[in-house]
Formats: sequence, C-alpha cells, structure tokens
Amino acid sequence: MKTLGMIVIAQAALLAQPDIAVVEKIAGKVGFYAADGKRVAEVKVGTHPHEIVASRDGRTLYVSNNGILWMQYAGEGGNTIALIERASRKSLGVIDLGNHRRPHGMAVHPKTGQLVITTENPDGLVLVDPVARKVLRRFDVKGEDPHMVLFDAAGDWAYVSNSTSGTVAAIHIATGRTEVIPTGKRPQGSVLAPDGKTIFVTNADSHTISMIDTATRKVVGELKTGQGPNRVAITPDGRTLVYSLGAAHAVGFADVASRKETGKVKLSGQPLSLTMSRDGRWAFSGVQDKDKVHVIDVGKRSIVRTVETPKEAGPDPAFPLD
Repeated sequence: MKTLGMIVIAQAALLAQPDIAVVEKIAGKVGFYAADGKRVAEVKVGTHPHEIVASRDGRTLYVSNNGILWMQYAGEGGNTIALIERASRKSLGVIDLGNHRRPHGMAVHPKTGQLVITTENPDGLVLVDPVARKVLRRFDVKGEDPHMVLFDAAGDWAYVSNSTSGTVAAIHIATGRTEVIPTGKRPQGSVLAPDGKTIFVTNADSHTISMIDTATRKVVGELKTGQGPNRVAITPDGRTLVYSLGAAHAVGFADVASRKETGKVKLSGQPLSLTMSRDGRWAFSGVQDKDKVHVIDVGKRSIVRTVETPKEAGPDPAFPLD
C-alpha cells in the first residue's frame, strides 16, 4: 500500500515532467501528450515524418516529411517540412523543398534561426530560410545517406552523419567547404557537449560512440557501447551520455570522463530515438513497433512512465516541450 508520502513524491515527479510532442511516423501525425501520458491534441503532417526540432524562439516546430518509412527503402520520397505552432498545436503549412527530397535530420542555426536539413534524394544538405520558406543553398556532404545533423556552438560548421559511408561531413556554412571525418560503421545521431568542445556520434554497426574535437574536426576518442547505438543526448553537466540501443532494446548510459558504459535500462522493444529534457532529468525513447514512448528517470536509471500512442501510430522521436 502506498503511503501519503509516496503519493506526494510520485505526484511531484509527475509535475516535473514536461509535456511531449511525438512524431508518429506510421500515422503521419504529431501527437501531443501531457506529462501524465494523456493524448491532448494531434496535427496531421506529411507521409512518414521522421524528425522534429523547434525554432530558435521555441514558437514553431519543424517536422521532416521524409515520405519513406525506412531509410533503406527505395522511393522518391517527400519534399516538405511541416510547420506547427507550438502554443495552439495547429498546422502553419509547409516549407516546399522542391527537388530536394526525403528530408530527414534538421538543426537550427544558433544565431540566424535558419534550418539545415539532410536529404536522401539526392544526398545532400540544404540551408533553408524558414520565415521566407525558401531553400537558400545546397551543400555536398561527400558521402552516402546523410542522416542527422547538428551545428557547433558558433554555428560556423554543420556536422552530418553519412550513414552508409561511415563518415561525418563537417561543412563550413559560409564557404561550403566540406571536410570528411571517418568514424565507425553507420554513424547516426550526435550531440554537442555543453562546453562546445566535443561532438559525440553514435556508430550503430560498430557499437561505439566517436568523439570529435570541434577545434580540429578530428576523432580524438571512442567509447564502446551496447548493441546498436542510434541516438544520443548528454546531461547538462557534461558528465553522462544517454543513448538508445536499437539492437539491445535498451537505453544505455556512459561516463564521459572514463569513456565507459555504466549501465542500461531495458525497454519493451527496439528504440529508434532518444531525447532529453533541458534539465537532464528525463529521457524519452520511442519504440515504433510497440507504439510506446518510455519516459526514463536519468538519475535513477529507471522507466517511470510509458506513454501509449494509438495503434499503428509508429512513434519515433518525442520532443520535450519544456
């Protein structure tokens, strides 16, 4: 039997959790969920949306309408980025990318608010003005199947994981110069350390995370993980990496200083995503084939809630609305 104190603690923990916006890849929707797991709204977007980011001011959510369910499938794919007003949870239309198809990973420039978006058809990276809804430039990623992207702290360089090539392309936004950085097999998600000095990149088929020095744009270290790391986040103090382990059906934890994996939390199935609240307290991992999003207490390393999405919603990333 729960005591009053236990109930109060549980309620306090619930109140501390942020609401989330979940990209429902199979259903072609973004579902909005309260901290208690209740579905409170939905917005129809395009076919097989994959990733989600927020504008610099946080008012607009951008969702990539890839058009293809799995990266390895053939097909022309979609060519739009859906715009959702965060406060009203209403569609604001789309950004048409024209001949740049199968958009996937996105990042927002820290100073200008412009978007960079990876595209799989043809392979490349495009720079977009989200206000004018216009493609400004295309960059050569010098590799195959660009997947995820992030900026360095200044926004001078964009780092693109070329999944099939086993490389990361460092692209200088002002000049378009591209430097190719060999990593492990099938690089996917990445995260920038809070001090801006290191980028951590997951290598799904090598079962490792590469460490890239942002000053030299070279790999300076590596840590071994469980099977199939695909997305990664880092705690605000820069000490702990938290990542989804697709093949291991788990979320892993690693100590940055020792470069060692320190634990795992088992999930209900194969996770495709891992996001974290800004305070580093909560991690969210979507299990697409189970229609679930697991909420993990990072400090306690345990699942504290499982959000049930509709049948065949196919949840991928959950975006914390904190």
